[in-house]
Formats: sequence, structure tokens, C-alpha cells
Amino acid sequence: MNCQHCDGQTKRFGKDRKGNQRFRCLSCGKTAIAPYHKPLDDMRVPLEKALMVLQLLIEGCSIRSAERITGVGKTAILSLLVKVGEKCERLFEKHIRNVKVDHIQADEIWAFVQMKEKTRKRRGKDEEGLGDSYTWICMEESSKLIIAWHLGKRTGKDAEIFLEKIYKAVEGTSNRFQMSTDGYGAYPDAVGYSLGTRVDYAQIIKQYAAPEADDHRYSPSVCIGTKTVPVIGQPDMDKVCTSHIERQNLTIRMAMRRFTRLTNGFSKKWANLHAALSLQCAYYNVCRIHKTIRCTPAMEAGITKRVWELKDLLAA
Repeated sequence: MNCQHCDGQTKRFGKDRKGNQRFRCLSCGKTAIAPYHKPLDDMRVPLEKALMVLQLLIEGCSIRSAERITGVGKTAILSLLVKVGEKCERLFEKHIRNVKVDHIQADEIWAFVQMKEKTRKRRGKDEEGLGDSYTWICMEESSKLIIAWHLGKRTGKDAEIFLEKIYKAVEGTSNRFQMSTDGYGAYPDAVGYSLGTRVDYAQIIKQYAAPEADDHRYSPSVCIGTKTVPVIGQPDMDKVCTSHIERQNLTIRMAMRRFTRLTNGFSKKWANLHAALSLQCAYYNVCRIHKTIRCTPAMEAGITKRVWELKDLLAA
């Protein structure tokens, strides 16, 4: 490398305490460190501790638990989470494209940010990013790959945004596929607008019994039956199913402290919840070995040829 001050020739001049190569200018005598990749940019958290923090968050630990175990401060952990979340989102958009699918399933997962929706309305809070949140998530049945996800509300507008993400992720030249969802009313119009010419779509509608008088708030009513309804194209009614995506919902609730009910581990900021979901979905696709397929979903879908490590996500 040339000198950054006088543009003169340099020679190797040992290494710094972190092992980075130093150079000394033959003309002015000033020293400099060779440019190198910084996976955490300007953050001063050691890489080993940063990886430990991320691993703890992925395995369902809270921010405070990760702080006590690693000694990294809460503010630094949240800054790290947001930074890595941005990297994972770019990685997701780069690699999950033109994926060949056969049968995809979609569902929504409820959570809340800072307070529940009824509390927000009672207090008259109008700020965005408060109250109920819904994670829209789509998964390919055979490869277990998360095709797309979207954090928003449970509205028709968010359904359209979610379906547009699926449209961009799925191969569109000759890939006609089947799609199954629950009976939410915003799906048919959104699917018809974004995927109408490429999909055979059906809904599975669950029928619930009337709640009993002593039911608790978090106890769902008893499911007494299901009904499958064809919506678009000619779906194979024997394959209409949402069991795989509902199992994926359990994986997210078990692996993310923010989705644990009846605790104080819920998200306090919308941006932090978005970053945590971005990290979780990227890690699930390329790093976590699925026991059913005995490899990562990305390998099963032909996107990658190896199991990624957590530090590979930082290099995105």
C-alpha cells in the first residue's frame, strides 16, 4: 500500500495488538494499518462476544440475560441487534430470489410492541409502532425455507405488501405452485392481485366451539372441525394444509423471547422487533440444521451448498 499522507512507498512494520498488519512510509516515516474488513463496522465489541450475544438472542434469551452472561451492556446489545438485523435483511433479499417452490403456506403471528392494542386505544396513543403487531410469514413445505416475511398490522394493505414479497422471491417463469393459508379475509384479494396467474390457492377454515364461561384469556376455543375452500385455480384439495407453517410459528415463539406470552420480555421498539425477526429468519434459513431434512432449508432449496456460521451473517 502507498502512504496515506505523502503517497510514498511503504514496507511492513509489524502488527498491532489485534494482529492487523502495519506499514511504515519510507519517505515520511509515518505508520498506518492496512485496510481490513470490519464485520461490526465502528462497534468496539469484540467479535467473539458479539457472536455470543447473537447466539443467546437466537436461542431465546432476553436482552438482560445476554447482558448478565456476556458482560456487554444493554445499549450495545440493542445496537448490535439493529446492525446485524440490517445485514440479515440485505442477505435475505439477495439470496431468496427466483426460488422454485411446489407448495407454500402462509400465516400470521401475533405480538405487541410496548403495549397491547386495547391499552393503546384506551390511552389515546396515536404514534406508529405501538400496539399489536403481526409477523406475516411464508414457508415452502418440502424444503422448510422461509420464502418471505413482513412485520406489520393485520390489514389488507399489509397483506398486499406481504404477497408482493412472495412474488419477488418465487420463480415466475414456469413455476406454478400451490398455496395454503388460513381463512383470513384479506388473503384472496391480495393473492389474486400478486400471484393470480401463477398459483393454485386454497384456504383452510377452522371452526371453533363457543368459549366456556371459565375459559382464560389465553386459552383458545376448542377446534371442532376444518373446512377447505378452493379460491384460485385448481388446487389439490388433499394437499391443502397449514400445519407446517403453524409449527414454524412455534419455532419462532420458542426461539425469540419477544414472542413469549405473559412475561415482560416483549418488544419496546418496533425497529428492535424488526431487527430480531430479520436475524431469526436469516439464521433459520442458512445456519440452523432442520432435523426433518437433515440440512439447512437453504441447502435443501439449492440456494447454498454448505451450513453457514453465525459470523457469516455479519459479512453480508
